[in-house]
Amino acid sequence: MSAEALSHVLRPLQELFSPDEYPNLLVGLGVPDDAAVWRLDDDRALVVTTDFFTPVVDDPFDYGSVAASNALSDLYAMGATPIMALNIVAMPPNLSEGIVKEILRGGAEKVKEAGAVIAGGHTIQDPEPKYGLVAVGTCVLDRLMTKSQAKPGDALVLTKPLGTGVTTTALKNDKADSADVQQAVNWMKKLNASAAHLAAEFGVQAATDVTGYSLLGHGVEMAEASSVAFRLHLPSIPFLSGARKYAEGGNFPGGSADNRLYFGDRVDFADSIDEYNQMLLFDAQTSGGLLLAVGRRKLNSFLDRADDKGVDVWPIGEVVEGEGIEVLDTSFGDWRRRDADLWFSNFES
Repeated sequence: MSAEALSHVLRPLQELFSPDEYPNLLVGLGVPDDAAVWRLDDDRALVVTTDFFTPVVDDPFDYGSVAASNALSDLYAMGATPIMALNIVAMPPNLSEGIVKEILRGGAEKVKEAGAVIAGGHTIQDPEPKYGLVAVGTCVLDRLMTKSQAKPGDALVLTKPLGTGVTTTALKNDKADSADVQQAVNWMKKLNASAAHLAAEFGVQAATDVTGYSLLGHGVEMAEASSVAFRLHLPSIPFLSGARKYAEGGNFPGGSADNRLYFGDRVDFADSIDEYNQMLLFDAQTSGGLLLAVGRRKLNSFLDRADDKGVDVWPIGEVVEGEGIEVLDTSFGDWRRRDADLWFSNFES
């Protein structure tokens, strides 16, 4: 569903469940976030999410792996460690058992890689294949990350390149190069575990994962939840190798147009940013990276530690006072210099 349609559908539920009646539900009834959080005791919380979708790639094993990575990503975005998952399976009755087996194997191996276990699930017949997970994790409360804790002066750091939406749509349209598809699959299958561990090490409190609502859509949600504004720098944002080519070919999923319609009035682009690059920032992603708000004074150490641990990170902007998102056509500082003061000096609000 589009963000606008979902907001209308969920509105009646807000009146049915009062947050005051569920004091241990720390996240779930208020500001939208990536997963529900239930306090277990003074130190720990249970984190629960679910996600499933139709195939985005041709190989059934890869499809299962991508779907599982995507579902687990919501846990990592909250600072949680996965412990258990349940399969959600909807398959056509005429689909071969071998294909279904490979989908489930792809999901199971990814869950095992995350250190969790598949503990059952539910299957139904459906004309179009759908697969995903109910994912459950635990979190130490002082390491919980939410969308509502970004602060002016924080650096915005992205942990995967954008462009999975246009690339997988080009694949569906038989217009994608195999090398570009493989690059997209490799990124979509990559767990956000190492990025989440790095965020915990540096005390990051604000995060989200970039999925169907796009970088700008999820960015708007995070900025509004934190009562701040985001300033992004297009030349510093990473993209998959074929993303621009497929954008120019019009290979956007339907969700990208929905994202622009719903979130577009809260985004201000520099005049030099063309329509294709604007739409790429609204591109609906699958199993994207984390968007982290890293404390300004910790940024250099954060980047150095990311290098040491082999974690992919790209500083793409900063948190400022105000509202909405501004997208500039200037780079976010000089990576080689890695001087946080110099990075931010030209972009103070």
